[in-house]
Amino acid sequence: MTRTVLESKTKTVVIGFDEPFCVIGERINPTGRKKLAAELEAGDFSTVEKDALEQVACGAMVLDVNAGVVYNSNPNPNETEPPLMSKVVGIVQGLVDVPLCIDSSVPGALEAGLAAAEGRPLLNSVTGEEDRLELVLPLVKKYNVPVVAISNDDTGISEDPDVRFEVARKIVQRAADFGIPAHDIVVDPLVMPVGAMGTAGRQVFALVKRLREELGVNTTCGASNISFGLPNRHGINAAFLPMAIGAGMTSAIMNPVRSVEMEAIRAANFLMNHDANGSEWIKFARVLDAVKEGKDFATASAEVAAAGRGGREGRRRARG
Repeated sequence: MTRTVLESKTKTVVIGFDEPFCVIGERINPTGRKKLAAELEAGDFSTVEKDALEQVACGAMVLDVNAGVVYNSNPNPNETEPPLMSKVVGIVQGLVDVPLCIDSSVPGALEAGLAAAEGRPLLNSVTGEEDRLELVLPLVKKYNVPVVAISNDDTGISEDPDVRFEVARKIVQRAADFGIPAHDIVVDPLVMPVGAMGTAGRQVFALVKRLREELGVNTTCGASNISFGLPNRHGINAAFLPMAIGAGMTSAIMNPVRSVEMEAIRAANFLMNHDANGSEWIKFARVLDAVKEGKDFATASAEVAAAGRGGREGRRRARG
């Protein structure tokens, strides 16, 4: 079975067909977040710190780190983003012990993040565009890390799922030319908004099945894309995620600080027999009970996790 191994300094996370669904927290990203972008340009990392701690408390197994700020004082991201990426990576991994996903469109920032990261991060991302393949795949090989492969190329994003599959095949084959194995490729087949394309969900489910069976790769997506532009987006996301998991998707880049989506993932893990004896589901039920009593999801998640650690430590002391 395909296993994509990610590591921090102290923790290993495996993305795989027989593993629990891997939640990659998306919040450390200034895209569309003017307040966060302004803070980062000013050297204020308080929101980054808050987002890192909250996402892990709520169940993120990996944290995506994006430092894509266009500074008002210097609009050249090739100069400003690499040192900012290095700084943000250092701050995040000083707070939490999960592996990171280094996310940038700037090659220099990707390398700066890889150089700063401890362990074995995921690199986000490479596409089928020729110049991107030539820039990113050597970094993947140099640092021996897995990479997200996005199914678009020089022609753009195709609405035809067969074309997107062939782009993924091309990336896997080009990676092999660099000595990068298929188990280190995590393909994003690109989720289209179902409000604009009624077949978007069915396309993704079929693509994920093909990618698993024909290319033997793990998969991911930007989960919220499916509901873009629609009301009650969390309801759609919560239906989409278990269906994608049932089709074989093994990870998603998403906001874990949403109890309805995380509830759907916990239930899907249990139903797929990826939650031994339902222990994670039972623990999550305690979180939901606390939410019903008025606590916010992040606080409830952190308290239940802390209580579990305290119980384990107590049992170890008693045995000693």
